[in-house]
Amino acid sequence: MAFDCDILISGGGIAGLTAAAAFGTAGFDVICVDPAPPVVEKDAQDADMRTTAFLQPARRVLEAAEIWPALAPYAAPLQIMRIVDAGGEVAEPRVTREFDASDISNQPFGWNFPNWLLRRELVARLDDLPNVDFRPGTGTTSLFTRTAEARVGLTDGSRVRCKLVVAADGRASPMREAAGISVSTRRYGQKALAFAVTHPIPHENVSTEVHRTGGPFTLVPLPDLDGMPSSAVVWMDDGPLTVARAATDTAAFEAEMSERSCHLFGPLTLASPRNVWPIINQHADRLSGERLALIAEAAHVVPPIGAQGLNMSLNDLACLLVLAVAHPETLGDAAMLEKYHKARYADIQLRVRGIDLLNRASQASSPLARDARAAGLNALYAMPQVRKMLMQMGLGVR
Repeated sequence: MAFDCDILISGGGIAGLTAAAAFGTAGFDVICVDPAPPVVEKDAQDADMRTTAFLQPARRVLEAAEIWPALAPYAAPLQIMRIVDAGGEVAEPRVTREFDASDISNQPFGWNFPNWLLRRELVARLDDLPNVDFRPGTGTTSLFTRTAEARVGLTDGSRVRCKLVVAADGRASPMREAAGISVSTRRYGQKALAFAVTHPIPHENVSTEVHRTGGPFTLVPLPDLDGMPSSAVVWMDDGPLTVARAATDTAAFEAEMSERSCHLFGPLTLASPRNVWPIINQHADRLSGERLALIAEAAHVVPPIGAQGLNMSLNDLACLLVLAVAHPETLGDAAMLEKYHKARYADIQLRVRGIDLLNRASQASSPLARDARAAGLNALYAMPQVRKMLMQMGLGVR
């Protein structure tokens, strides 16, 4: 049979671009499409000001895709994960616990990057791969599958024939919907503000998650900016409060966010636009269909806690890549996709449920519930084996 490519990737976000680079580096012919061209400049109007922390297993995927050498100069290592409970009457730490990567590894937990920079370097990598055809500005419109092939309609009127379709096209995935795969969704009434800050006190490669009410306030290390220590912030809270803060004047916003951070790094200075993102918990009821594999937010969406979101996505990609490379002659057949579903589904369910519990605990507003959260943090940290197990699970190590 004549195919236009081996793999059609629907979605050109970070997960889709990484998938295109990984499969392309492995020797597969790849077409990657996305209706929105990637924004690859920090100061562009629609730049994604969120950051992504790649944990240790994710780095191996980036190395296999031969993208890590280009990213390494921009990496901000995450050596310590600090959790602060500030759930008392005033916004000040009352319980602080630090999880140090040196307890389980000779490497940091992970490395943090701005999302706009990741897109820039991934697009550059695709340009170097002659067997990858990246088509920004083009989306998917239809999916027709048979036992031996898939046919995907594109917004430019063309149709692609391939052996495997990888859906990396977001929480409202067109390819998942076309395949009739349903999802289960939980809404929290939360939104997140994502932005960058500078501060006078160095972060010392410590990622800090401050819990009070409404959701965590997380500061993740970035390289210095204009000679000042810098961090990426994700501030989760009730939706209306978050929307209001996004429109607050800069001086008032800086005062409020400095108080919410318990002044752990001194006064925070806003260093980027503020982006608002909805918070949901969602998972697909299956990870595969005929000639179709779901990865990333097409398969699962979780609140941004513990750097799990994109790292789960790259675990999806790593699993799919291993299966594809092992038997390229049966790429995309029913047996391969069933193996993929079975290999990933249980782990995804475990993490989706775990992050759901953590997020609901972080929303606690009553004094009793906040006290219980602080007591739980103390109890877990006090048991060395439990503490080590939690760190290993966070990295995806069984």
